[in-house]
Amino acid sequence: MGLSAWAGRASAAPIPAPIPPGAHVPVLVIGTGYGGSVAALRLAQAGVDVHMLEMGMAWDTPGSDGKIFANTTTPDHRSYWLRTKTKQPLSNFLGFPLDKDVPKYTGILDAEEFSGITVYQGRGVGGGSLVNGGMAVTPLRERFSAILPSVNAAEMYSTYYPRANAGLGVTEVDQAWWNSVDCYQYARVGRKHAQRSNFSFVFVPNVYDWDYMKKEVAGTVPKSAVAGEILYGNNAGKKSLQKTYLAQAKATGRVAISALHRVTSVTPANGRYTVVVEQLDTSGTVTATKTVTANKVFFAAGSVGTSKLLTRLKATGALPGLNNEIGKGWGDNGNVMCGRANHLWDATGTVQASIPTAGIDNWDAGGAFAEVAPLPTGIETWASFYLSITKNPNRAQFTWNSTANRAELNWQAAWKQPSIDMAKTIFDKINAKEGTIYRTDLFGVYKIWGDHLTYHPLGGAILNKATDNYGRLHGCSNLYVIDGALIPGNTSVNPFVTITALAERNIDTIIRTDF
Repeated sequence: MGLSAWAGRASAAPIPAPIPPGAHVPVLVIGTGYGGSVAALRLAQAGVDVHMLEMGMAWDTPGSDGKIFANTTTPDHRSYWLRTKTKQPLSNFLGFPLDKDVPKYTGILDAEEFSGITVYQGRGVGGGSLVNGGMAVTPLRERFSAILPSVNAAEMYSTYYPRANAGLGVTEVDQAWWNSVDCYQYARVGRKHAQRSNFSFVFVPNVYDWDYMKKEVAGTVPKSAVAGEILYGNNAGKKSLQKTYLAQAKATGRVAISALHRVTSVTPANGRYTVVVEQLDTSGTVTATKTVTANKVFFAAGSVGTSKLLTRLKATGALPGLNNEIGKGWGDNGNVMCGRANHLWDATGTVQASIPTAGIDNWDAGGAFAEVAPLPTGIETWASFYLSITKNPNRAQFTWNSTANRAELNWQAAWKQPSIDMAKTIFDKINAKEGTIYRTDLFGVYKIWGDHLTYHPLGGAILNKATDNYGRLHGCSNLYVIDGALIPGNTSVNPFVTITALAERNIDTIIRTDF
């Protein structure tokens, strides 16, 4: 009853999008990725009006080709965030560079460059769910204490991981079907090589609609994953947040989303917060600057976005109460990529489903879990491709460069060496057993390791350090962090299920106690 009264006093009706200058909202959520989507849905279900601000586009309108998203093999203006040339994770193939000129546009994938590392992030309503491979992995319980030591594991595994998996629409691939279709020949080759070297090969859940993919293979629906769609969005079968948490949130009638809106400042004012927001057009030009107010603000702009913004707000004095843990504990989830050149009798297939289904687990012995990844080029490559997650201990920090007026990250390229060494515990052994070699043409000229990037940024506002144990920022009442910035650098697996489950846990307590 108290919550309903509070919500009623705060707002008679939700503020529609785009948010107008001078608007006041009960709750403002900065970002529309996993954490922000969880917060918006649960708050709305509790009777609270929520407005979400998203720097990227809504991605709800088809282009001239009739599709919303571009194909992985043919990037165009939709593919990259405000770049004039693509920056593909796999930059070379058979000695040829793959990047090409594209018109500057607020595209879906941001290749954000910092000292020593490029961080790939989704830009748009749905955040990283738009561009990831959908591998929805719950970490093994015995590894959880190393991931989030201040969180009750029993509670997470009995309540919040199941809730997250249900909310995300996580399912398992039909293994009998998987064993029979051409589009997973590459993964079966990966399984054979892993098992011949005595590694554990594990199937992992995903958020793709497997019934749709079966129809893709049968040719009865437009091809999506089977056509290689993933890196720049998926037009059909993937259950991104647009189809799950955000769809449910909007259906409550209490959630509005303003796309192409970028937050630049959050400051306290008379028991509320004043928030400065830039509205962008599709060329990245600021078309309007708005000031709005909110009773409570949730930072959910992703590990990098949240960390950069909080670092700025602390350093410039906008939020001087933030503590000295802001910006610390950032990691890359130990990401490193590589490819192997197989023998002619181990063809990996001309058609490869872009949705990964399995990995090689050598975490306990070698500190690495390797996703058997697709290489959907449309031609036979005889190549096995892998994205490894490793137990890399290195952590970086965001700091504020007042001269350049930007937040900077002090990651060092050499800090990837532990990841390479851990990945080698798998692939050196497989190569020795199979008599194969590493591919040297995928990441440059004679370069074996994709050690220049991460898909899994984590940390920068660590739980129980920069915040209390539920994401409340120290020194600032009614400000919260609810995304991957809370997690200290590594989850041992693909992180989005853990980000979602942690958000479910935190918002449960926040609604119960703070509203």
